[in-house]
Amino acid sequence: MIASRTVVVVGLWRCAVTGIDFAGSTVVKQLKAAVIGAGRMGRLHSRIYNQMDQTDLVAVVDIDQDKARQITEEYGGTPYSNFNEIVNQVEVVTVAVPTEFHTQVAETFLERRIPVLVEKPLAENLSQARHLLQLAQEKDCVLQVGYSERFNPVVQAMRRLDFTPRFVEVNRISPYTFRSTDVGVVLDMMIHDIDIVLSMVRSPIKNVAAVGVNVMSEHEDIANVRLIFESGCVANLTASRLALKTDRRIRVFSEDAYLSLDYLKKTGTMISKKGNIDMLKWIRQQQKEDGSIDLFNTDWTKLIQVETLDIDDREPLRLEQEAFVQAVTDGTRPQVSAEDAVAAMELAERIVDEISHHQWQGNSSAAISAEHWHK
Repeated sequence: MIASRTVVVVGLWRCAVTGIDFAGSTVVKQLKAAVIGAGRMGRLHSRIYNQMDQTDLVAVVDIDQDKARQITEEYGGTPYSNFNEIVNQVEVVTVAVPTEFHTQVAETFLERRIPVLVEKPLAENLSQARHLLQLAQEKDCVLQVGYSERFNPVVQAMRRLDFTPRFVEVNRISPYTFRSTDVGVVLDMMIHDIDIVLSMVRSPIKNVAAVGVNVMSEHEDIANVRLIFESGCVANLTASRLALKTDRRIRVFSEDAYLSLDYLKKTGTMISKKGNIDMLKWIRQQQKEDGSIDLFNTDWTKLIQVETLDIDDREPLRLEQEAFVQAVTDGTRPQVSAEDAVAAMELAERIVDEISHHQWQGNSSAAISAEHWHK
């Protein structure tokens, strides 16, 4: 049996009532944490559990115990080759195994009311995802899903703004990595943007139109989707894992503002008419009445406000795991809940279905030759 540990955190804190700073220490009970899967994501999760004051990494599990041992030698804990060996020894678990094993591993811990953080997507298919959601609800157990892009400081900054999206455009492209080839680009990459857009718009889907092309794998490697929500909002999402560069951007248009954000550079700009609404209304009214305003000589940039968003440069995965531990400690709904993950998977499966039913016109004999352009 692995014993619980406590740590003493020393630092500066401020009284919420008086605003006076005090130096002091706090005793923190560490949650015994385990990571199942010693691949790239498993290593990252292990590092963060090792760094956090609230957790004690006690186990890393992988069918290849040598891989698990390499991680524990660096970040602590004991290596195991079978996750069933640790079910009575841990208090929180991250599941970072291949998607096809998510359900088998996650349900083992949920059955014992052990909170689970599962890497995206929640499960291999929608039926399994709904099963895990139902199990977590029945056991009243925290089940968070690893959509780390939701914790990107750019998205966090966007969440703090007060706006109603009317049009959203997302581009997520990168070179081929030969990872996650068991699923298409929709479940591999676009799923992040599906989750973000759903959490932002919060309206039922009215219509889905999607096309995709498979080049390197049996599944789509490039996909473009147009979503129309019942609220009237429209979202265009493009994902490709065949690009020559990595680019991840989102643009959001509302009635009062335009946002342009770069996930990779962690930068964002907001252009708004805030502060000049009355002036813009007056200009429109004058144009309507007598056309007395000479817009050709008007500097439109003086009628808007351009500001750089205040974005913290923090690691999204660290924020994700902190939110998970916070939800476990407080007994609250995780920021990316199983309900959110199921909703994203429902839409993703609908998109994949639309792609499979899309009929491409013509055939190989209709290809345009070089001579065609010179006729």
